[in-house]
Amino acid sequence: MTDSQSAEDTNKAAAPGLPIVINAQYVKDLSFENPNAPMSLTQMQSTPAIGVNVDVQTRNLDKNIYETILSIQAEAQQEDKTLFLVELSYGGVFTLGQVPEEAIDPLLQIEGPRLLFPFARAIVAECTRDGGFPPLLINPIDFADLYRRRLAEEEGEKENSEA
Repeated sequence: MTDSQSAEDTNKAAAPGLPIVINAQYVKDLSFENPNAPMSLTQMQSTPAIGVNVDVQTRNLDKNIYETILSIQAEAQQEDKTLFLVELSYGGVFTLGQVPEEAIDPLLQIEGPRLLFPFARAIVAECTRDGGFPPLLINPIDFADLYRRRLAEEEGEKENSEA
């Protein structure tokens, strides 16, 4: 047996135990708007205010196969004018290993977007750069905290609807 065969056998043996495997990743939707060009590029006098919103959605595609969509919306404004607006939906198809039922949602909502984020971040940076602005480098996101806040918000809505 060669070393490459041994490594291949080890990888095959380890694969079934992996909790999450990326099968594919892709741009599902991408939009860049530069509504006031070229004036927005020539008359920028100060640093614009930039707002970034992030959302994560998941759905089951087949047995143990799921789609996670990481949506990023970034808008730059100066005074009352929009300099640019970029909207990206970046998807991944994941196969989950043998994980308990209660671990599926956290795995898809935390680890899925964590794996997709570097690629989505690069796409947003390239879009803003190609639009004539400095590349927008989004800070790392704590998807575990985002998930906890979403659960707390859903729990609060549930309590309000029961009251």
